Amino acid sequence: MSNIVSERFERLRQERMAPAGRPATAVLGSIREVVAHRQLLDLLIRRDLKSRYKDSALGFAWTLIRPLVQLAIYYFVLGQILGASRNIPEFAIYVFSGLTLYGLFSEIVASGTASIVSNGGLIKKVYLPREIYPLASVGAALFNFGVQLVVLLAAAILQSGFDWIRPDLLYFFPATLVILIWATALALLLAAANVYLRDMQYLVEVLVLLLMWGSPIVYSWQMVSKAASSWLLDLYTANPITLAVLGIHRAFWTAGSDAQYPADLLLRLGIAAAVGLVALALCQRVFAKLQGNFAQEI
Repeated sequence: MSNIVSERFERLRQERMAPAGRPATAVLGSIREVVAHRQLLDLLIRRDLKSRYKDSALGFAWTLIRPLVQLAIYYFVLGQILGASRNIPEFAIYVFSGLTLYGLFSEIVASGTASIVSNGGLIKKVYLPREIYPLASVGAALFNFGVQLVVLLAAAILQSGFDWIRPDLLYFFPATLVILIWATALALLLAAANVYLRDMQYLVEVLVLLLMWGSPIVYSWQMVSKAASSWLLDLYTANPITLAVLGIHRAFWTAGSDAQYPADLLLRLGIAAAVGLVALALCQRVFAKLQGNFAQEI
């Protein structure tokens, strides 16, 4: 018996040790692992959505009530009473379309940053690809985005009839894609950083606020182009969030069909998406490198 045990220990000693978890370069392996656990990802998305309105009488109706109230405020308070519509026609559609898309970005980044820490109990008990938790935040944010998009479409029809159905409507797709790519990249990076530095989620709140005012949502890009120098305007326009907001304005803001936009906006959106994919791969590599100690740090 002792000889058998000795032989087993000797074989174990000769085995090459491999680090726990996936190597940081295994991006494709991570994708395959997430796809293999897609049913669990769906369950996590449903759980996140249900937990938001738990014990609420109206439940998911709040996802529709809130954007309707926001739209009414933009139209009556900002547009009519404060007179913003004098400078920006169809001001309610202009602001609501930009905020709808930016809301997708901010929700993914904010909830994604807290996703690992908030699921600490599950991470300690069950092994799942760690990327599933930030991706569940992406799925929940997309659901809310879809509800707000229905409100935006209804408002566009009431405002302009069916004149908003035009070729420029296709700008919606690259604009949304740019937001999804960059938001997911930041969610992965910040979710990993938040495990080791819990102040990160509070820093994200400030970052989201700054990025909102750094994008042409409640003011127009045309105002910036008149006030800023050429190099500052180029730097401002290079922001992928700015490009995405301009794209959704081009899609839904029919009153601004003759407004000035950056040259080659569609090409700029394509470049922003391509650079975003590189950033997403890099952020995933950082996430994979740090995820080995998540259970110990939480």
